[in-house]
Amino acid sequence: MTEWKKRDLLDLQHLEKEEIELILETAKSFRQVSARDVKKVPALRGKTVALLFYEPSTRTRVSFELAAKRLSADVINIASNSSSSSKGESILDTALNLEAMNVDLIVVRHPSSGVPDVLSRHLKAAVINAGDGCREHPTQALLDIFTVKEKLGKIAGLNVTIVGDILHSRVARSNIWGFKKLGANVTVCGPATLMPRCVKDLGVEVSYDLESSMKKSDCLIVLRLQKERQQDSFLPSLREYAKLFGVSQSKLDKASQDLLIMHPGPTNRGVEIGADVADGCQSVILEQVTNGVAIRMAVLYLLLGTKGVN
Repeated sequence: MTEWKKRDLLDLQHLEKEEIELILETAKSFRQVSARDVKKVPALRGKTVALLFYEPSTRTRVSFELAAKRLSADVINIASNSSSSSKGESILDTALNLEAMNVDLIVVRHPSSGVPDVLSRHLKAAVINAGDGCREHPTQALLDIFTVKEKLGKIAGLNVTIVGDILHSRVARSNIWGFKKLGANVTVCGPATLMPRCVKDLGVEVSYDLESSMKKSDCLIVLRLQKERQQDSFLPSLREYAKLFGVSQSKLDKASQDLLIMHPGPTNRGVEIGADVADGCQSVILEQVTNGVAIRMAVLYLLLGTKGVN
């Protein structure tokens, strides 16, 4: 198996297929750890992980915190409204000060694309991108891929459709890179106004008909409308969006009964997904959350390079 050699995890665009597969394989062991009565191993004892989040987050932040603690690492939680950034300090200065306190790894989420890359060029500590602007969210895509592989047994040859606000979605970009590298066929679906101009250059099919795309898909990844990133009016109304691109039970009934329904969260029920679909038997949304801890344990373990899982 491929040996992990990278210091940081910044995106999936620059990961090799074998590196993605190594993360997925490592996550299998850590998922078993999370199912134990005592959900802890000493793999990262003595290591310190800082969570530096400049955007609101529940799932990703808590998932990283749980992952680090289950590996016995010490965790520091820093939010932008309680950090020196509120006094004018740059994120690079904040990170350099954390490194000066011998922090081993920094997990960063930031509204500006490229911030994790900048930090990685100036820090000796490892950096994990927990979402940067509209660019990438690598661990979300990894947990999505892991979930699909666990449920369907493979990735190569599957038809994966990503529906919603493709233009502003870092999750969509990471999933496109990841699924394509593992051999899946990827379709992006949504309103023309929320479709990147050169999206076909990523090797995906483009669809503006959700029902048609669902009928030929093995997996449907439903995206949240990124209202906080939209500076202009991209949609006539939420009602029209829900009618055309919302995943309702009536649309789902016309697709395969084996179609997996996924969502990175948080969900806008009644907009991009119906409550009955989100809670239905084809939904694996909560399994994604569970698998997210295992994936992030795997990434932390590989980056910090501790040997042995006990």
